[in-house]
Amino acid sequence: MAAGWTLVALCLWAAMRWGGWMSYVPLAGTTVVAVWLLVFFRDPRRDGPRGDRLLLAPADGRVVSIAESDEPEYLRTRALRISVFMSIFDVHVNRYPTSGSVEFYRYHPGRFGHAAADKASLDNEQASLGLAGPGGPVLVRQIAGLVARRIVTDARPGAAAVQGERLGLIRFGSRVDLFVPLDRHADPQVAVGDRVHAGVTVLARYR
Repeated sequence: MAAGWTLVALCLWAAMRWGGWMSYVPLAGTTVVAVWLLVFFRDPRRDGPRGDRLLLAPADGRVVSIAESDEPEYLRTRALRISVFMSIFDVHVNRYPTSGSVEFYRYHPGRFGHAAADKASLDNEQASLGLAGPGGPVLVRQIAGLVARRIVTDARPGAAAVQGERLGLIRFGSRVDLFVPLDRHADPQVAVGDRVHAGVTVLARYR
């Protein structure tokens, strides 16, 4: 964000120095980009339902998949996977779906394919965070997309997780998957196509 506003300041200085309407065209363009970056990196306060039986959305966006999937890294079992795709206009701060403790972290370099595609969960750059929660273990996977080139995961094993609080950020369009072991009997509370909000929308509920 600082780089964007620095560029705006330089364009403003140049426009005032040389004058003429053409000198204000770069200023207008850089101002639009700087405002968009300010909107993109916003981190609004999120208040919503909380509870041990609830698994909240870890990201803002649209639900693109609800399916059963193997999760061999942390859960090491068959799991319910709910995938949320974030466009470049969504808030990109990710949040803990449940309280508990961070037990697992792993980063995988990879491709930058379309994040909404099912194979993105295997092929794209990603970071996985395993949480030991009151309802059992869950995994949050941050997946980079076509534009994203940087995944930020704030916590490491041993850290406390607080439901609804920030766990990290993905820069630009991307996706976040939530994995819950099938034997934990978590029922989806959303459908494919639903819009969800991190720290507010209940994705799944333990029976």
